[in-house]
Amino acid sequence: MRGLLPVIRSCVRWARRPLQPGVRLWRRNLQLRVVAFTLLMSVGVVLLLGFVVIGQVRNGLLDAKEKAAENQATGGFSIAQNLAAQGSQAQDATGSGATPPVDTGNWLNNLAAQFQSGGKGVYWIATLSPGADAGAGPGEGSTNARGPRGTNHVDPGTTIPKSLSDAVETHTGALKQYTMLRMDDGTPPRPALAVGKRLTDPNGNAYQLYYLFPFDQEEKTLGLVKGTLATAGIFVVVLLGAIAWLVTRQVVTPVRMAAGIAERLAAGRLQERMQVTGEDDIARLGESFNKMAQNLQVKIQQLEDLSRMQRRFVSDVSHELRTPLTTVRMAADVIHDGRADFDPVTARSAELLQNQLDRFESLLSDLLEISRFDAGAAELSAEPIDLRDVVRQVVDAAEPLAERKGSRVVVRGDAQPVIAEADPRRVERVLRNLVVNAIEHGEGRDVVVRLATADGAVAVAVRDYGVGLKPGEATRVFNRFWRADPARARTTGGTGLGLSIAVEDARLHGGWLQAWGEPGGGSQFRMTLPRTAGDSLRGSPIALEPDDSRRNRALLTGRPAAPATPTVPVPRAGGTAEAVAAGGGHPMDTGRLRPPLIPPMPSVAPARPAKADPAALPGNGARVVERRESAREDDV
Repeated sequence: MRGLLPVIRSCVRWARRPLQPGVRLWRRNLQLRVVAFTLLMSVGVVLLLGFVVIGQVRNGLLDAKEKAAENQATGGFSIAQNLAAQGSQAQDATGSGATPPVDTGNWLNNLAAQFQSGGKGVYWIATLSPGADAGAGPGEGSTNARGPRGTNHVDPGTTIPKSLSDAVETHTGALKQYTMLRMDDGTPPRPALAVGKRLTDPNGNAYQLYYLFPFDQEEKTLGLVKGTLATAGIFVVVLLGAIAWLVTRQVVTPVRMAAGIAERLAAGRLQERMQVTGEDDIARLGESFNKMAQNLQVKIQQLEDLSRMQRRFVSDVSHELRTPLTTVRMAADVIHDGRADFDPVTARSAELLQNQLDRFESLLSDLLEISRFDAGAAELSAEPIDLRDVVRQVVDAAEPLAERKGSRVVVRGDAQPVIAEADPRRVERVLRNLVVNAIEHGEGRDVVVRLATADGAVAVAVRDYGVGLKPGEATRVFNRFWRADPARARTTGGTGLGLSIAVEDARLHGGWLQAWGEPGGGSQFRMTLPRTAGDSLRGSPIALEPDDSRRNRALLTGRPAAPATPTVPVPRAGGTAEAVAAGGGHPMDTGRLRPPLIPPMPSVAPARPAKADPAALPGNGARVVERRESAREDDV
């Protein structure tokens, strides 16, 4: 056995040696591959076209055959019924006792012979009688009065399907079915169409009359069509192969030249260019290739310079700002810890210094993050997470701020898991920005966080009922350092870059961060992410404009949009439950005025289905509803 292994290897090498030039030619010759693929696709197209044409011709022939067969059989059934009626009338005219009954066997034989005489080679006639033995006497020579009969050696017992004869026996109309026409003279079976109907003879006995239409002529026509299509298909495939060879020959040479230049460019020889001759499309291709190489050389140089500047900027910021900031932080902590021994002005200055240092550190971190986005260096660490856990962490962290503001954060849609492949750190940062902004601008009303998932997307919407957004502000809310009201103080020490970083985080996931608002009616920010990282979004499970907006409530109730919700007194601790419910929130230990937490929706509001909104398109997604004049007057 060991002695045979070298022989087998030698035979394999000897067999592969003639194939190696062909394999090498196939890999390196673009023209050969294009022609081969053209021939294969041409063969596929011709075969597909042939199947379609043959199918259409076959269906057309069958439809024509069925219509002709139905017309022929319907006329024969009418004639047979008229002959039976005439025979019955003749018996009634002579009297039942004077004339014996008509011989059913002879009458059926004469009927079949009479019908067959007008359709030689076109159709065959067969008769069956209910309850007769199919094998008792088939053929023309049958003497059984109730036996099966057939013309021209047709075997009715094997030709007519049992299912068709049973159906004809229970129906009054004509029925048809495809079958195989079998003869008792040894002729091979052939396909045919059987059309039958239950009739009565002159004696009133029921029998079944069948017309059998063979498909001989249709098969000849279909064979002619197949031959014609095969000949035309071969000619078309050969012609397309020749055309492909000539066309690719005109293109292969410039492509080979471009491939060689591209290889040299990839090797770092950016000064290489193609030689251009003529003014045709190939010449324009060469000129465009040379321009591309020139622009590529310039852009690569610019990117290298920009990359060096970005790396230097990040390094300078990290080293030059972090070191003095750490020193200032240590000194500020010492001063802040000893502020109890200072006079009130100095103590207050120590607190301000501590707060501003916190804000400066946040601003530095945000600037570094923005620089990473601008340089394209931001990385996404996606993993399967449940957004409910992220929302709970954000809500728990924002609870102290909500208590100071007198608001409450309500989470809805967290009954089912909301799983998505996302970066938990970036998603938490986005939601923290949205929730904190909603609490800060919510005017003491509740903040609603809604989760939903549908159609390969997950969404988290943060709804507040505060001052809202004016027309045009929703398009600028994600700009850097933009503030809706410059005179409004930042109670949370924001840097003005939170929403800018949030929208970049959403885009890094392949998602959207969109805003909606109406003056005096609050706002809603919606983050939509693909459930699977890398997928594209087609819509959002949550509508950008909430159901309880003034416009939606006006549409549901048929009344004009209501003005801004007026403030109502909230009772002190220990007040009645009705008074607390009227205030819309938890009882407070003061008697100050505060608005209801969540405006009630009309009872006719329909339930919104959990499906993606195809109208939610990417981009800023801003939509601001203008306040009605009546609402403005009521607010005043």
